[in-house]
Amino acid sequence: MKRKGLLAWIIITVILIIDQLIKIHVKTNMTLGESIRVTNWFYITFIENNGMAWGMTFVNKLFLSVLRVVAICAIGWFIWQVIRQKGRTVFVVCLSMVLAGAAGNIIDSMFYGLCFTASTPYSVACTVPFGSGYTNFLMGRVVDMFYFPIIHSTWPTWMPLVGGERFTFFSPVFNFADASITTGVICLLLFCSNDLSTIGKTIDKALGKSSAKVDNEKASAAKDTKK
Repeated sequence: MKRKGLLAWIIITVILIIDQLIKIHVKTNMTLGESIRVTNWFYITFIENNGMAWGMTFVNKLFLSVLRVVAICAIGWFIWQVIRQKGRTVFVVCLSMVLAGAAGNIIDSMFYGLCFTASTPYSVACTVPFGSGYTNFLMGRVVDMFYFPIIHSTWPTWMPLVGGERFTFFSPVFNFADASITTGVICLLLFCSNDLSTIGKTIDKALGKSSAKVDNEKASAAKDTKK
């Protein structure tokens, strides 16, 4: 159990360090929208978004940030329960990758708005005294930079709605944390289908133990009172 717990901490820590080093370097050295060509199909393109992984936004920013914090806590608790119940190492590794990626993006939302000036197309952001940045706690924007426009083509004219229009594959700009989440989820689906099917049992077992512990404590307290 100790080895799996240590492994989870190492994975989470390493991913967070790599993710934050990349983001801080990009944010403090590139203007918003600036793009650096690495190859014909790979660019470092600096953008910011208010949403989740891959730039998705579908609810209020503050609500989304709080929701992500709750989700991270829930995933962390679940990983601990899997370790306690002697779950498979590969399951712990995949869950840790998802947790690390989610935590990497919430760090941006929590602290970047407090620590940096705003990035613009005309100026590079710089660090400022904590609390005097471009926005409030939980309202910071997530830094993205990896862009892989592998294919540039045109939709066939016979296709409805999009016929004749240009398209790019792969168009989303993402970061290292997004890649960690995506890799973790894909590995969960490929290698941990049996583990995923027992999520309910793992939670029930954990909650059952907690209830039993509370009942035992109440029983012990009642005995002590009678004495």
